[in-house]
Amino acid sequence: MADDLTAHLLRRAGFGASSDDLATFAPLSYAAAVNRLINYDSIPDDVDSKLGQAGFLGTTSNGPFSPNTVINDARQRWVFRMLHTDRPLQEKMTLFWHNYFATGYTKVAGATSAIDGTRLMAAKRTEDAKGQRGQMDLLRDNAMGSLRDLLVAIAQDPAMLIWLDGNTNTKNNPQENFGRELMELFSRGVGFYTESDVYAAARVFTGWNLRIDRGATDGSNVYSFVYNAGNHETAPKTFSFPIYNDGSTTIPSRAASAGMQDGLDLINALAMHPETARRVAGKLYAFFVSETVPADPSFMTQLATTYLQNGSSIRPVLQTLLQSPRFTDPGVFFTRYSWPVEYLVRSMKETGWTGFSAGTTLTPLVNMGQQLFEPPDVAGWDLAQSWFSTGKMLARMNFASTLSLNQKFRLATAAASAKQSPDALVHFMLSRITPASSLSMLGDLNVYAASAAWTGSDTQMQTKASGLAHLILGSAEYQFL
Repeated sequence: MADDLTAHLLRRAGFGASSDDLATFAPLSYAAAVNRLINYDSIPDDVDSKLGQAGFLGTTSNGPFSPNTVINDARQRWVFRMLHTDRPLQEKMTLFWHNYFATGYTKVAGATSAIDGTRLMAAKRTEDAKGQRGQMDLLRDNAMGSLRDLLVAIAQDPAMLIWLDGNTNTKNNPQENFGRELMELFSRGVGFYTESDVYAAARVFTGWNLRIDRGATDGSNVYSFVYNAGNHETAPKTFSFPIYNDGSTTIPSRAASAGMQDGLDLINALAMHPETARRVAGKLYAFFVSETVPADPSFMTQLATTYLQNGSSIRPVLQTLLQSPRFTDPGVFFTRYSWPVEYLVRSMKETGWTGFSAGTTLTPLVNMGQQLFEPPDVAGWDLAQSWFSTGKMLARMNFASTLSLNQKFRLATAAASAKQSPDALVHFMLSRITPASSLSMLGDLNVYAASAAWTGSDTQMQTKASGLAHLILGSAEYQFL
């Protein structure tokens, strides 16, 4: 049970487990494994330094690999990070926030340039020549911090300012997009605000604009948040819910020079509202526990209370969730539909990646319905069963074929101890590539493995091991985490 539980933890709080991952976590108790995942700050974040090194997933680029300025290179770097990071929960939460604060590259690049659009989405500040920070860098750095701080940061993020038109929000023309999504998607949720609240929120954020420091024509502009006092409406703004602890629903009139506090007051009120706590708890439950097993209301109250008692900090909420009987219950194992990128990275972790390229994953991800840095709209991707149309499932099966054939020599070598019989090979492959258990699937695999006279030759092992990998990765049972 302990091994099954650790595997469950690594599927949900990471992207599955490679043999190296299993070796790291096998000596740990479950509580110690959770602590290692959650308290990752002491573990070096040096995964990007391994790009291009032997033994790691390869990359493919038109010209020098430049993930800070070329969007497909940025996508490859993120797949690489998911596969090789020693801080998998940080990367998993980055993916969670990418969907929560869904921002699309195409609109950002259309308002800037292909180079600057990539920088605004994916640049690492420490690597960018002018210190541009990409949204993904922001989300990763704040992955486990307070939602309140993250809301302030995302409200000032240049990519978000472009995505939700904050760069055009002025007192003469209040722009409602960010204020609406702040309440509907980023905090309290649908049904907990009015249209008058939307207009008030738009006025709150007037003057929260975008600054562009023009550089050379090679795309080296620097984009940053700026508060333009002259663009801020100073009149009071009244909401249908309390903004302050005394129950007041009105943000008072302020001088324009102090008007930025309007936005901070609204964010504080929303971040610490009980409905926000419940909504965040529900999102985390669906992401980490199950989309198909209903949440116990008392458990959701516990998570929401933990959120509020810790000033909207995510880390203690996840600590509570991952150590709870709800998460460790075998009844919730394999009850969440895997997102395309989760499926893809887990497949590589369990099957292998030697000689494979992250570039080979980009088209399959699009065909599966998930292009990184390009959620379809501000609400993010449609989740759960929406991932599984006939075409999207075919894309998964095609990727399974590509990967298993690419890894056939490695798989045959790894399975050398199981070459004595078809049954032994099936059991080895199911210990390496781990779908939900199914007697019908086991029967199908046994039929395939024994479909020819058994010799255990190198050629037969290569064919059968890769064939079994293809069948397992493409099975219905493997699509669940």
